[in-house]
Amino acid sequence: MLLLSLSILTVVIWLGLIFCHGRFWQAGPVLAPVSGQQLDGATCPDVCVVVPARDEAPSVAACIGSLLTQDYPGALHVVLVDDNSTDGTGRLARAVPDPQRRLTVVTGKARPPGWSGKLWAVAQGVARARELAPDSSGFVLLTDADITHDPRHVSTLVAKAQAGGLDQVSEMVELNCTSPAERMLVPAFVFFFALLYPFASVNNPRSRVAGAAGGTVLVRWSALARIGGIESLRGALIDDCTLAAHVKHSGGRIYLGHSGLARSIRPYPHPSDIWRMVARTAYVQLGYSPFLLVGTVIGMVLVWMLPMQLALLAHGLPCLLGAGAWVLSMASYTPTLRRFGQSPAWALLLPVIAGFYTLATIGSALDHHRGRGVVWKSRAYTEPDGAISTHMRSEGAATVMNRTMGDDVG
Repeated sequence: MLLLSLSILTVVIWLGLIFCHGRFWQAGPVLAPVSGQQLDGATCPDVCVVVPARDEAPSVAACIGSLLTQDYPGALHVVLVDDNSTDGTGRLARAVPDPQRRLTVVTGKARPPGWSGKLWAVAQGVARARELAPDSSGFVLLTDADITHDPRHVSTLVAKAQAGGLDQVSEMVELNCTSPAERMLVPAFVFFFALLYPFASVNNPRSRVAGAAGGTVLVRWSALARIGGIESLRGALIDDCTLAAHVKHSGGRIYLGHSGLARSIRPYPHPSDIWRMVARTAYVQLGYSPFLLVGTVIGMVLVWMLPMQLALLAHGLPCLLGAGAWVLSMASYTPTLRRFGQSPAWALLLPVIAGFYTLATIGSALDHHRGRGVVWKSRAYTEPDGAISTHMRSEGAATVMNRTMGDDVG
């Protein structure tokens, strides 16, 4: 009787996910490229690009070079904040050819209490950008120092924002998927992100679901001012989604999609590299709550692991229902695999992959309770109050649990 009840529950969960959870399983929207020649340079708003960088010597020259060669016909400023790097990141950025004198390199100041390191660097970059364009009513583009941009990228982002009257346009950049670890785990990372933040729900003004991908976030100056600037996010470790929530819940319209014009050049050659990426903020996403952690683990087992076990080990109706839920899970993953050019056969390993991410989440919690906290770029953050925004504390528990179990809170 227990097996039958569990098998029915897994099928109900998966039917709810497929039909009632923002079509998360779809490949997601991709903007059609727009070149600068298609835009009217006389009416193009100013764009200030802010790049926080800490010890990014392997990638910073490629990143800055791609930004300085954008075909955007309006005014474009690029501000790189060298966040106390020890590997010559600032020097390498200054050496990039800049014939149009678009680049400003800011040497970062010491981080004040209550700020996450990245957001403090972003705040300094935004302040400098405001000095460069004090009267601008245009946009700030937040991006990372390990991302390269097609020359049409800024033009495409601005065209989308202007055409849709959007306050924020964000894209999940293309991720490396070449090593065995990346082929196995990276598509699932994007898949689980879309499960937490269904793109259709994020893009729906009537839904409260808000999400963004930090590699590309174009936001209007007016929207940034309306939410109180970067200072309103100062302690957030999941800064991209926190920014999106502030902008959307303040009445702004936002967009989230996949990028065909921006690519991360940071490799994740080993499973341990991906483990660290996940463990860095997984427990933050759960609001540092042991109860949510237990609920999430139970949810992961019910949604991803139990269907396979029922299909392989049970008999009769529980076996058939488990097999049906397993097939639904694999079918939902296939569009993401196709986007990454990977074989649909990888979907057979989805329960194992889900187990990896579940263990990484548990590892994130253990790191926190051992006092190690969130570690990134040689910095450790251990205080929940300084690491998670008011919005995430007040709504995060219900949101994470509902999304884990398949209910769209929007």
